[in-house]
Amino acid sequence: MFAGIDIASERHMLARLDDQGAPIGKPMPITEDRAGYDALLKALGEPPVLVVMEATGHYWKNLFAVLAAAGHEVALLNPFVARRFQDSRLERTKTDAIDAQGLARLAFEKRPEPTHLRDEVAEALRELVRHRDRLRQDFDDRVRQLHRLVDLGFPEFTRYVRSLDSMLATCLLAAYPTAHAFARATPRRLAKLRYDGRHFVGAELAEQLVEAAKTSIGQHHGPAYKLQAVHICQDLDLWRKRLADIERDIEDLLDTHQIGKLLTTIEGIGPQSAARIIAAVGDPAHFKSANAFAAYVGVVPGLRQSGKQSDRIRAPLAPMGHARLRNALWMPVLGAVRRNAWLRAFYERLRAAGKPAKLALIAAMRKLLHAVYSVAKHRKPFEIRTEQARAA
Repeated sequence: MFAGIDIASERHMLARLDDQGAPIGKPMPITEDRAGYDALLKALGEPPVLVVMEATGHYWKNLFAVLAAAGHEVALLNPFVARRFQDSRLERTKTDAIDAQGLARLAFEKRPEPTHLRDEVAEALRELVRHRDRLRQDFDDRVRQLHRLVDLGFPEFTRYVRSLDSMLATCLLAAYPTAHAFARATPRRLAKLRYDGRHFVGAELAEQLVEAAKTSIGQHHGPAYKLQAVHICQDLDLWRKRLADIERDIEDLLDTHQIGKLLTTIEGIGPQSAARIIAAVGDPAHFKSANAFAAYVGVVPGLRQSGKQSDRIRAPLAPMGHARLRNALWMPVLGAVRRNAWLRAFYERLRAAGKPAKLALIAAMRKLLHAVYSVAKHRKPFEIRTEQARAA
């Protein structure tokens, strides 16, 4: 039997085909509760049945776990793949039942590989990394809001305190939200403020801020602006602490994951980068090859040739790939080509050959992903062999 399940928030749709590709009954709804899951397992019968479904939000997770525990083979597909398959069949109507039938037909014709369920630690890392990303997004949003208030109330402030996301900035602005507040402060009292529990603002910076505030061009000093600035500074202090806590939790959890801990032996891959790789792909060794892993991340050329345009030599990156992971690895690669002697030699050789800097960095990212795959495949710390260093 082959099955396709169209995922939704409260009710899924199941379609089944026999070993000849003929439909088994009509598509049936599966409710997101115990009765619905029992009906699903009864309809599928004895395992293993190849079940295909799309990765739609988080709604597939409980269903995936139940089917895998029952012994069925579950192929979790990118919705883009399923959509392309449906388009190839020239479907003109879209309903849940038709989508489920299309997924069952895809299972019968294409026989996709079952998806590997992440281990418990990898799944926990995935949740923590995504939670950290949301906190970071909220933190950055608040910093932008604080920039607006500072520009309106005390634009000269950033000449003396460059970064508004620092503890120094939030400490000062929480106590003195506008230029009027700074102008009425005494430099001695301002200098004694502790901004991180240890360091003081200092007399020099206090004098500069008070003098600048007295001649500031800021025109917005009302209670509404003060209240916003104080609340944003409080939020930033809270989220800064939460970010530090969650990064520490990620590092502690990574120490219990064999592959994740081994990835940190690659110079340029720190604990946060290693955790992000494990969160995105689980075990990189599940890919057929290092090239397949690099293609999944999206650091492969996408050459397009047709007719008279077939003389194009340089191809851009393929439009598909894990954009979030690729973007997250950009800064680690920039650091790696400076600190990692093996990767730096590879990068400099490409630059000496006339390659653009961005192209050389993308090639270095691909090289780094090959190292990640090698470590995961052999379950050993990363080592640079002499012949590898020469080849780089």
